[in-house]
Amino acid sequence: MKVVSGFSLRKLGRDHILVPEGMGLVNFNKMISLNSTAAYLWECVQEKEFTGDELVQALLDKYDVAEDVARKDVESIIAKWLEVGIITE
Repeated sequence: MKVVSGFSLRKLGRDHILVPEGMGLVNFNKMISLNSTAAYLWECVQEKEFTGDELVQALLDKYDVAEDVARKDVESIIAKWLEVGIITE
């Protein structure tokens, strides 16, 4: 998988927002909110191809979480990212 280019990660309070770059006017329908864990994973995959296993390992390296929980979370976030079109397979 690979991140679709053209998104900037911005911190907004406790949340992180993915915003398409080069927007003439702000379109709030195109902004995607990420919690701190999702933002961490997003930062891990910038500028490279990645697999779900690599995201699972990133969670295991940073957080005290069981592998099956990390895998379920990664599967969920990958599905969401594919749905909104910010990554490609």
